[in-house]
Amino acid sequence: MKLLYIKSSGFKNLERDCTIDFVAKSKKTSEDREYELQEIADGLFVYNTAAFIGKNASGKTTALELLDCCYSILGDFSLQDKNYAFNNTHLEIIFYHEGKVYKYVTNISSPSTIDGKVTFSEQKLYEKVYRKSKLKQLFEDEGFKPVDVGLLPEDTSVVFFVLKKKATRAVYFNCDGEGEDTYRLMFNLLIKYNIPSAMLEKVIHLFDSNIFGLEMSDEHNYILKTSQGTKKFSEGELLNYLSSGTTKGLLLYVTVIASLKTGFDVLIDEIENHFHKTLVENIISLYKDKAINTHNATLYFTTHYCELLDLFNRQDNIWVCRAEENISLINMYEGFKLRFELSKSKQFYNDAFKTGVNYEELMAIKKEFFK
Repeated sequence: MKLLYIKSSGFKNLERDCTIDFVAKSKKTSEDREYELQEIADGLFVYNTAAFIGKNASGKTTALELLDCCYSILGDFSLQDKNYAFNNTHLEIIFYHEGKVYKYVTNISSPSTIDGKVTFSEQKLYEKVYRKSKLKQLFEDEGFKPVDVGLLPEDTSVVFFVLKKKATRAVYFNCDGEGEDTYRLMFNLLIKYNIPSAMLEKVIHLFDSNIFGLEMSDEHNYILKTSQGTKKFSEGELLNYLSSGTTKGLLLYVTVIASLKTGFDVLIDEIENHFHKTLVENIISLYKDKAINTHNATLYFTTHYCELLDLFNRQDNIWVCRAEENISLINMYEGFKLRFELSKSKQFYNDAFKTGVNYEELMAIKKEFFK
């Protein structure tokens, strides 16, 4: 299963009929085919990595939450315990699965029940066989036929009748981390995806060279091996002992390893809050490396590190976020005429995307000090 297209209306403060298209749009060079793109069907290319950029409060997190919403529908067939509300939100999701393209349309509303599950209404599901010759009409209504679906509870999506089983389609990391749950979630990933302890030791040593190992004693206690000896910690004690960067980094790096081993996608909000720039560049390179990313996993992230954009050879896998009355998501390839002789980061600093910090506002703050 691969997510291809999203159209939303009424999701948080996104503009009406906001669309995100994850199918490669511009010319595909041999280098792009090798490093930037993954071919999920004959002639159907999507991205190894995709970025959302913009200044503070521009809607980057909202864009990633929209992806999280869609992946939850496709993976869990439900929406539960989200930290954002749905007020008559309309969604259209198009995805590829086993030789066919599916279009799912629904209205979703915030729960009125104590279990926190969102309700679906006016659900429709369509399918058509993927054909390379019809690639330009991929998202058009032509060729889509209704899928016969049965009755389900109102808090369950009818995509169940196509995808059949719940599965991890994507994992979403917000910029706050997971707190004391970090270590339990990390060891669950190690067990579920059969990641060897030797790999964990290397990851730990990457973030803190004084740590040589970490083991789970029981559900709430852990054994940490350091250069000073071995000590048992509760999850709360361990959280306070290790740096916040190490704690976040361990869980996220293990998740990245699981993603690359099995093919689920990863959504990271403010990737620089979890990793040093060098580590971020390393992770992006892992998703671009076809010898490692053999299951077509995709990394989606938001960032303030505009220098990371220079790691992208393409422009169509970058979205510029802006917030005026509503949040708009503008594809860099479709929405801007860029100077190819300049790096993307240079054009970012030159405010080519209208995402720069307002100089006059900075000066106004400075003047306040002299009053």
